[in-house]
Amino acid sequence: MQRICVYCGSGLGARKEYTKGARLLGKELIKNEIQLVYGGSSTGLMGEISNEVLKNGGKVIGVIPKMLLLNEPPNKNLTELIQVENMSERKEKMSDLSDGFIALPGGLGTYEELFDTISWARLKIHKKPIGLLNIEHFFDPLLDMLENSCREGFISELSLKLLLVSNNAHELINNMKTYKPY
Repeated sequence: MQRICVYCGSGLGARKEYTKGARLLGKELIKNEIQLVYGGSSTGLMGEISNEVLKNGGKVIGVIPKMLLLNEPPNKNLTELIQVENMSERKEKMSDLSDGFIALPGGLGTYEELFDTISWARLKIHKKPIGLLNIEHFFDPLLDMLENSCREGFISELSLKLLLVSNNAHELINNMKTYKPY
């Protein structure tokens, strides 16, 4: 695994543990010699993880739509910044560049990217591991909703198994490295 795409908030969230978790994931990427692919922003958790990887000598590729350049200034120290036309092109480019995906706490954009990635895996568009770093149980309500959708017959058991979930960055990356697609 050479590159992992991380989806996360352009804000820091309400708890300092989210920032700590993003930094710990950045350190874990460095320990495993994995490059970071992400949305390119210098703000929020996106900025925290990119700065952590960069300050520890790692490589970071940012992918940002031109329309976001004013609202979410890119990290100026990136190894590479790729500008794309729109959000759809951003997701496709980040997917093409990555060997796996991890979602950290975030908002609508994070959820949208995560659900597209899960849907693509279910449709066998890719066979890459998808992880949730469940910092402070942030994703518990989402996991409950997905399990309910499965019980109610809208999501298969196989779809649920596409998500690797942990509250520990080291464990999550190890699980991703040994992931076998269904």
